Amino acid sequence: MQINRLFGIVYLLLNKKRVIANELASYFEVSRRTILRDIDTLTTAGIPIYTTQGKGGGIFIQDNFQLNKTFISEDEQKQILFSLQSMSATEFIKTEQVLARLRSLFASSDKEWFEVDFSRWGHSATDNIKFEMLKNAVINELAVSFDYINVYGQSKWKEVYPLKLSFKSKAWYLQSFCLSENDYRVFKFNRISKMTVSDKSFICSDYEIPKIEPTEDPSLFNLVDIKVFVSSHAKYRIYDEFAESDIIVNEDGLFTLRMKQGQWIYDYILSYGTAIKILEPQYIRDEILNRIEKIKDLYISKT
Repeated sequence: MQINRLFGIVYLLLNKKRVIANELASYFEVSRRTILRDIDTLTTAGIPIYTTQGKGGGIFIQDNFQLNKTFISEDEQKQILFSLQSMSATEFIKTEQVLARLRSLFASSDKEWFEVDFSRWGHSATDNIKFEMLKNAVINELAVSFDYINVYGQSKWKEVYPLKLSFKSKAWYLQSFCLSENDYRVFKFNRISKMTVSDKSFICSDYEIPKIEPTEDPSLFNLVDIKVFVSSHAKYRIYDEFAESDIIVNEDGLFTLRMKQGQWIYDYILSYGTAIKILEPQYIRDEILNRIEKIKDLYISKT
């Protein structure tokens, strides 16, 4: 495409300083006349490109020219670099060479004021391999198969057409069309294992992208306010795991947490061990005590 070739010409001139038309024609596999038309297009757009004749002549760009002065605003540059940097830690896309080129074009410093790493502690190598496999499968439109652990702890083999990878609510998800179930499915990335990419191809545009959404209608959730005492060394979890709107800090230093009703509440509370104490409501206190007794029985039972 012409726009890609125009951008490429500017990049080469910024890096090689001086070239001849025949070199550009050979590099882009077009005629010399096409290159000369491209140069006219670029100069008309305001890019300071010059040509000289004779020995040592050629096509060159003004030394102090920066691409951002013509094409891309400073804010747009930052947004592009920010987007690439945010993915570089997981190697989800190969960004280092791209970042280096764009910094050169934008005359930007190498200073990186932030870093984003979506991989898990101690599992970055494994996560990055899975990312790379899924990235290639999505781009090349190839089916993948894997073992998947569902919410009931059951492992099931799946074969899917991978359509998109998305990050939502602290987790990666694979949006796909599942061949095993002949329906659209969303899979949580961390529960995928033993993945392989096949040579079975598909056309992504033939499929819709399934939405990532809760299995239940949020408007139907029953919410409960739970008053708790939390030890100082565990208070950080409250802020890590609850939205600000669901936390009330009482005058006595206790917390009131708004939680979705369900069995998960008891498992969550027990995960604090001795660092939490339920004060209200009474029925949750009673159920916690009941489960503690059952846990105790597991350890003192002779069988």
